[in-house]
Amino acid sequence: MAVAQLLAVFLADTARSRYGYELMQATRFQSGKLYPILGRLTRSGWLVREREDIDPEQEGRPARYLYRLTEYGTRSARLELAALREKTSVPQLQDLRPWPAGRLT
Repeated sequence: MAVAQLLAVFLADTARSRYGYELMQATRFQSGKLYPILGRLTRSGWLVREREDIDPEQEGRPARYLYRLTEYGTRSARLELAALREKTSVPQLQDLRPWPAGRLT
């Protein structure tokens, strides 16, 4: 579910690049949980990681790594999250069937 939660953050705006601390705030994951997931998604081609193009001296901070969904990652994430939602959804009332008379389980 952690991967699904992270992918949902990226899918909220697929054109937007995000950095680690921002993702930690959005998911409430610690770095030890977040960065291994980012690494796996990057190695699998779902994410691209790029170093921010800034002048660290002018900005007063080091350049960040930015993560963004690839086109492949966007398609795959949407399919996987839809399948997960379908798998974990609570049945609708009309889908429930009553137990046969006399059955206790």
